[in-house]
Amino acid sequence: MEKKGSKIKKAFVIILVLFVIWTLWYWVPVTERITLDILKGSGGGVRIALVTDLHSCYYGKDQKQLTKRIDKEEPDVILLAGDIFDDEIDDKNARILMENLVTKYPCYYVTGNHECWSLRASEMKEYMESVGVHVLAGDCETITVNGSALDICGVDDPDDLTDSQWKHQLDTAYAATDESHVRILVTHRPERVNDYEQYGFDLIVAGHAHAGQIRIPFINKGVLAPDQGFMAEYVNGEYTLSNGSIMVVSRGLARESTLAPRYFNHPELVIIDLK
Repeated sequence: MEKKGSKIKKAFVIILVLFVIWTLWYWVPVTERITLDILKGSGGGVRIALVTDLHSCYYGKDQKQLTKRIDKEEPDVILLAGDIFDDEIDDKNARILMENLVTKYPCYYVTGNHECWSLRASEMKEYMESVGVHVLAGDCETITVNGSALDICGVDDPDDLTDSQWKHQLDTAYAATDESHVRILVTHRPERVNDYEQYGFDLIVAGHAHAGQIRIPFINKGVLAPDQGFMAEYVNGEYTLSNGSIMVVSRGLARESTLAPRYFNHPELVIIDLK
């Protein structure tokens, strides 16, 4: 007859194995899709790929797991909403990804807090510009996709700026927009809703929150997100702000850069279809 202690040990091993499998399952990336009816005029649809919080994590040899996922969606433009690089992990994986994507798609980038913490944010922005990525820091660039005009604006992460400097970037970028265009803001921070509501952006895209690391199913809140604290509200998906702006928050693509495991929170590529 098997001893009680042996049974307990086997049960513990089984539970541990199941726990590891469950944890690793939430490292598997997914593609989330959002459709927004915000186009103006008679132009055609626009597909945006939102990539955030890569933290220079590894997605297969030459980052092919991620590039294939993006290529499959055939986006018209890629928005990079900060923390593409990390302050501790080598830049290699982020550079491989960018040098692959920029040859196929127009890419627009803003810094995140980890790029600021690296004390190399200027170097990272210079690198991005050198390979053909559009770096936005209080800027607005107008592009036309399928006959639809988009004003793509972006701001630096506020960790590298005073509050007045950051708001000046918002003011400057918004002042360059045209009301007849779709006005898009690329920013790292979703929690700055009170600031964003002072403007008339049609679409705001952000990351940063990592969905609170543990996302609470059904109520779509995060257990603990940076700069939002416990029961974080702006962590995943689509939010309509009080001024009518739509904010889309990505859960991001961070994996090995973060010690805390992701639960109910697959890393994600977000595809936004504008109609």
